[in-house]
Amino acid sequence: MMLVTWGVFIHAFLILLVRANPWSFRDSANCELNRKQTELNSFLWTIKRDPPSYFYGTIHVPYTRVWDFIPENSKKAFQESQIVYFELDLTDPHTISALTSCQLLPQGENLQDVLPRDIYRRLKRHLEYVKLMMPSWMTPDQRGKGLYADYLFNAIAGNWERKRPVWVMLMVNSLTEADIKTRGVPVLDLYLAQEAERMRKGTGAVEMVEEQCHPLNRLNFSQVIFALNQTLLQQESLRAGSVQIPYTTEDLIKHYNCGDLNSIIFNHDTSQVPNFNNVTLPPKEQITAQEIDSYFRQELIYKRNERMGKRVRALLEEHPDKSFFFAFGAGHFLGNNTVIDVLRSQGYEVEHTPAGQPLNRGSKSEGQDLDQLDSSPLEPFLHESQDQHPLEDEDGMPHMLLPDSLELLEKVERKLKKRRRKQKKQRHRQFNDLWVRIEER
Repeated sequence: MMLVTWGVFIHAFLILLVRANPWSFRDSANCELNRKQTELNSFLWTIKRDPPSYFYGTIHVPYTRVWDFIPENSKKAFQESQIVYFELDLTDPHTISALTSCQLLPQGENLQDVLPRDIYRRLKRHLEYVKLMMPSWMTPDQRGKGLYADYLFNAIAGNWERKRPVWVMLMVNSLTEADIKTRGVPVLDLYLAQEAERMRKGTGAVEMVEEQCHPLNRLNFSQVIFALNQTLLQQESLRAGSVQIPYTTEDLIKHYNCGDLNSIIFNHDTSQVPNFNNVTLPPKEQITAQEIDSYFRQELIYKRNERMGKRVRALLEEHPDKSFFFAFGAGHFLGNNTVIDVLRSQGYEVEHTPAGQPLNRGSKSEGQDLDQLDSSPLEPFLHESQDQHPLEDEDGMPHMLLPDSLELLEKVERKLKKRRRKQKKQRHRQFNDLWVRIEER
């Protein structure tokens, strides 16, 4: 099922932001990638308490593209922490249904009923183009895992006529050649969720699906149509060859690995929000673009950071003897009015933890002294400890997208239940690319 999660939203609009203003980011595109531990960038912050807890900034791209550039002390902080929290509860099967329902139009309505006729025709034409081109976009590695073009297209766009326009816009932004080539590998935050579950850590979330979903659905209809139209115009120009993509997912990955994501997400006082501002827009449309930018910044960044920060504080106070690892999108820790700022305003000391800096474990460690902890090996990450590819189970079934349909979701759930009944022993659980838990046979 192709569910557009919040990470996908930020990722899609981050690309839109830079494509709209590519000249703002030319200088930061020339960074050199370093592999020495002391030279790696760090998206780790330590919450100074006993035991310590951590903030870690993730990115919604395949974990294999960034893993080698994540400092060892960040990985060690994850391994040593007892409880891992994400933005959403990735282990809750109800999250899947809630995300699906949130993106759908009211019962009985279809996209053709709500979109202007011209935009609907252009959208349909573009999706037909994508479906035609997708076989040539697939990689041999994807096909080797059983991930084929028709299957993938139906997984991402199979239910598009039932989606709300704002989610269709995000879907269109995920239907590019560069993004299609990344399908089938868990994104970084998902991989951490898989590992937290496998390592039997406590897991949880600081937000509910509705809190992420409803602000998007409350966006003014005329503003949604404006944004969808701008997205289609951009895709149509790319198809016609009249413009080239000035910024891609590859560039975003490089910036993250180089450690200058801050320069992409923020331009002075601007946060990582949709930005359709363009000097070529007519004055009236420029006003609309500014209104969208203001709405997103306030409702989807600042208010969320405030809420997330308060809930982090509540968790720390409720469990003073536990070590937490909070894995949120990196944008929540960069710029102004961040989650870190909220926690600091509540009296907590939060400091950035550079690569290579030893972790301060504190004195509370489940009855063990520090010498014992130093000598006890940490459980390794799955893909670092096994030759078996982490994306496949014993049946060779890749952990990938399922078709985006409530009806098909129910069929999948029935099949999984049937498999579980046949199992005599339950082993560790894994997830597919959109939080669906899959039991191993």
